[in-house]
Amino acid sequence: MLQTLSIRDFVIVDTLELEFSSGFTVLTGETGAGKSILIDALSLVLGARGEGGITRAGAEKAEINAVFDIAALPALQAWLRENEIDVDDAQLLLRRVIYADGRSRAFVNGSSATIQQLREIGEFLVDIYSQHAHHALLKASSQRQVLDTYGGLQEVAAELADAYQIWQGLYHKRVDAEKNAEAHAVELAELRDQVRELAALAPSAEEWEPLQQEHVRLSHGASILAGGEACRELLSEGEVAAMRQLSSVQHKLQELVAYDSGLQEALDILDGAVIQLEETDRFLNRYLQRADLDPERLNEVEARVHALHAAARKYRVRPEELAGLLESWQLRMAELESAHDNEQLRQEEARARAAYDVLAQRLSDGREKAALSLGEKITAEMQRLSLSGGKFSVSLNAQDPAATGREQVEFLVAGHAGVAPRPLSKVASGGELSRISLAIRVVTAQQGDMPTMIFDEVDVGIGGGVAEVVGQLLKTLGNQRQVLVITHLPQVAAQGMQHLRVSKHLHDGQTLSRIEALTHTQRIDEVARMLGGVEITETTLQHASEMLAAGA
Repeated sequence: MLQTLSIRDFVIVDTLELEFSSGFTVLTGETGAGKSILIDALSLVLGARGEGGITRAGAEKAEINAVFDIAALPALQAWLRENEIDVDDAQLLLRRVIYADGRSRAFVNGSSATIQQLREIGEFLVDIYSQHAHHALLKASSQRQVLDTYGGLQEVAAELADAYQIWQGLYHKRVDAEKNAEAHAVELAELRDQVRELAALAPSAEEWEPLQQEHVRLSHGASILAGGEACRELLSEGEVAAMRQLSSVQHKLQELVAYDSGLQEALDILDGAVIQLEETDRFLNRYLQRADLDPERLNEVEARVHALHAAARKYRVRPEELAGLLESWQLRMAELESAHDNEQLRQEEARARAAYDVLAQRLSDGREKAALSLGEKITAEMQRLSLSGGKFSVSLNAQDPAATGREQVEFLVAGHAGVAPRPLSKVASGGELSRISLAIRVVTAQQGDMPTMIFDEVDVGIGGGVAEVVGQLLKTLGNQRQVLVITHLPQVAAQGMQHLRVSKHLHDGQTLSRIEALTHTQRIDEVARMLGGVEITETTLQHASEMLAAGA
């Protein structure tokens, strides 16, 4: 349930704090006073797309906060836990900030959130019906959705749509396999030869670089041995070897240090250099003793390099890519071998079709039951809404199996007794459509679990005694959940348990909108204004007082 709504610097609202009660709340005001601002603000905090001109002139940002009591919404609480959003005392705080440059930020219980998350949360909290929403009922998809929602069939309908996609995927796969069987057979035979050849070569993605390095080393084996021996000759083995020369320098410096200790640093540096050269000489000696430069190994490496190069040229890839090519061919072979088994595909398709048929039958049975009940209840409401003798029914017309089921849902209406029902789009006038739409919303809402419902001037085109009945319907609905109605009709406003009034005023040259909760006396004045227009008489006030008393 919506508890509070706070709006700051939004359109023509500077600051607004509203508290809401449960039950039936009405919102009234002069045309153009800004009644729709409340709906717009709430829609934004529930994830609606923001448009230009939202921020009040001269302000840097608009801010909207809404607090909901979600103690009775375990499904929403579970969603919040899944999305790692803390819930404190079963209260949910939604916040939306929209900057003058169009940027937008969203928060849930103080944590940053995405607009999509706000939108998903909103689906648990509020249904908003605009004054033009009844036109959506003329669409077949909307009529099907209304029936499935009323019958509690959304889950099986979603399962059916998934089952249909699986079935159709297998169907197209089987048809494609049969149509391209010959081409696939040729491709499979070619792949088998290629895979056999590459599998015998057994390329590895990791072997090419080390193999190249080994080939270079073995190819220059004689040069490596000769060069190594030459280096040792210069370092330690020759008559004028470097290490012998440095040893003489060491002895000379040692003698000189005895005369001048300042030469000790030079001697220390030389000692380090001699140690490094000795280590280098020992390393070269060990390397030459262990050097594996076998000519037979060179032949093996050259043969392997040649084989990999030849395969790479043949299949137009780099040698290091041969292993990946072999893997891709093996995957394609498995796919073709699976597709080539048409009998297996037919069996899989048949099982998928059978699963679809089971769900489709469940959905059809549920729709048939729901259609009868929905037709009876809406017909009863039509009698109350001055459509005496009228009848509403739901026709289930057979269609080829589809993602939506094996029947099309169509709403039929007879405006009065003795007339055959016809499609809603062909027989209902604007006023009739508005009343029928309202009857559908009220009936289906009684089956749903949406905690808050908002009706934005859905009573357009309705007046007189019908308007009073509409108010009674909405008040009845308010006994079960929170209902907020924006209305121009005094007959509806008089039924409200809470009454909010929207007005405009000038402040420092700016037009600002204000919303306030009315006392009983103020409600009499407001209902009288709605009844009598500009000049309010005592008779009008008396009439307004009587209407409020009757609606209490």
